[in-house]
Amino acid sequence: MSPVRTTPAAKEPPVQVFTPAYWEEACKHLARKDRVMKRLIPRFGDARLESRADAFTTLARSIVGQQISVQSAQAAWHRFVRLPRKMTPANVLKLKVDDMRAAGLSARKVEYVVDLAIHFDTGSVHVDAWKHMSDEMIIDELVAIRGIGRWTAEMFLIFHLLRPNVLPLDDPGLITGISQNYFSGDPVSRSDAREVAVAWAPYCSVATWYIWRSLDPLPVAY
Repeated sequence: MSPVRTTPAAKEPPVQVFTPAYWEEACKHLARKDRVMKRLIPRFGDARLESRADAFTTLARSIVGQQISVQSAQAAWHRFVRLPRKMTPANVLKLKVDDMRAAGLSARKVEYVVDLAIHFDTGSVHVDAWKHMSDEMIIDELVAIRGIGRWTAEMFLIFHLLRPNVLPLDDPGLITGISQNYFSGDPVSRSDAREVAVAWAPYCSVATWYIWRSLDPLPVAY
């Protein structure tokens, strides 16, 4: 992947944005193999998956935003990100619990963010080795961190590492989107979803992104 542009995030330092080098190839493949993708892809023009920030910040933001609305998550993150001079594991470990709670983090989320910072600060996660590791190996490493389950790890693979062939079957939006686009709104099982995704490989992440867009035209940023 290569840097595309620099964009300022509200009340945060400017972040570099990356997009997948495989995107155009993936779109051509999906349009050839899948009638729904052939219809969906042109609706969203040049929009595509984007990766921003660093691994630690991306995961910390996902923890802060768990189980609350998008608007509440954004507000909590903007308060939290102003606490350290720079968002690094070492700096987060220096923060006071009371200050993190005052920023809107629950006691449990404070524990999760601290555990994440410890894993990064001690080198328990092998960030530099990820590019050589399989998706499942990275998932196994991430779910060892408190507050990170398989769904969060899969979102990280898609939105941060830009892995091309992730199929997040635990994601309600993916299941809803498959139901609406392929089964006229009828209930869809994980087995049904897997069958649909056979035509998507090796670009399940890209197809999933378009399924999400069919439900909400505004892309999610992590």
